[in-house]
Amino acid sequence: MATLRSPTGCPWDREQSHRTLRRHAIEEVYELIDAIEAGDDSEMAEELGDLLLQVVFHCQLARERGAFDFERVCRGLVAKLVRRHPHVFGTTKVKNVDEVWANWEKIKKAEKHGTKHARPSALDGIPRHLPALLRAEKLLKKADKAQLLDAPQGPRARAAARPLRKSVLAGELFSLVALARSRGWSAEELLEAEIGRRERQLRRRERERAPQIQDRVRA
Repeated sequence: MATLRSPTGCPWDREQSHRTLRRHAIEEVYELIDAIEAGDDSEMAEELGDLLLQVVFHCQLARERGAFDFERVCRGLVAKLVRRHPHVFGTTKVKNVDEVWANWEKIKKAEKHGTKHARPSALDGIPRHLPALLRAEKLLKKADKAQLLDAPQGPRARAAARPLRKSVLAGELFSLVALARSRGWSAEELLEAEIGRRERQLRRRERERAPQIQDRVRA
């Protein structure tokens, strides 16, 4: 990669920046997922190489400006894996996967505390550029863990209790996309806007509950 970026290297590679490469990483991940879904080991190995190329490329760009290099990235990853697995590399005892995840989140929060990457809210840490449906799932998962969601009541509760086939729900989701398209709207943009509105609502609820939680802790 250093050779490709050199004055006698490849004109295209020399023109790239972190910003121009950002979409390529997303494409490579999706191509890797296709290979995994197909169960194609040969294709998977190739796509993993293409994904690794993105890591190497970004590390070379960072190295040229004196920020970090590939070795630092690898050392940081190893240190993180050791630090976040105290039940493997330390003396912490866990009973199940839920406790593993609870420890992971606690350690991650402690790592970022006091830095510009601190996550004071239980809803922090969701990548802004996730596809809308994935982002909605992440938001709901975090909100559920933080007990910020309302329990269904009345007709909603009865509807939630009724059996529902995946195929029926999938059909309804597809129909909603088709309906949005028929009106000239983007279903992705509509969901993004709704996620923003719901997230603001959940964050307000979290702030309102914070003093009550602190009072219970002091009591």
